[in-house]
Amino acid sequence: MLIYFTLVFLAIAGIWFYAIKPRKKAFKHKKLGDYLIVWGGIALPTVSIIVLLSFGIPIGQSMLPSPESNEPILRINVIGHQWFWKVNYPDRNVTLINELHLPLNQPVDIYATTYDVIHSFWVPRLNGKIDMIPGYTNIIRLKATKSGRFRGQCAEFCGKWHAKMILNVVVHPKDDFSSWLETNKNMPSKITLPKPSEYE
Repeated sequence: MLIYFTLVFLAIAGIWFYAIKPRKKAFKHKKLGDYLIVWGGIALPTVSIIVLLSFGIPIGQSMLPSPESNEPILRINVIGHQWFWKVNYPDRNVTLINELHLPLNQPVDIYATTYDVIHSFWVPRLNGKIDMIPGYTNIIRLKATKSGRFRGQCAEFCGKWHAKMILNVVVHPKDDFSSWLETNKNMPSKITLPKPSEYE
């Protein structure tokens, strides 16, 4: 994307320098106007849109849940609350607060919802962002391609402590993720919720 941005920038800069370049002979303004309309007003925007769509459409499609996928899809339920995240792995009966664990290079469907106000699930490093609407479930597909720890954040203002609504995302190599699931399966349902003093 940076390469195409640079090319577009250079093209615009080239047209601009050409337009202000001093000339010995009087320049026909009508000819310059026609030139700028054709190249600056039609050709350049058309090429820019095509380039952006060539990147945006494949990325957007990869984030949609696709029943035709041959890869095993892990389902994770994420519920937004004021002001914390509840993460549940229904197949393994694992429930966490403010923590999301993902396998490396394996697609995951996030079922995102909320019961109080509108929130927005957002993990910038995973290209994942989707609104969470009370009483409605949205689904987004993520596929982490790099292991490590990443920060998620509620991206929709949801009240006084919105800025404290952080989700810690951990991406494990596949074998490590399987071990983590086995260790934490059937975790007791008693969960320690954040105390009001923790938001101060």
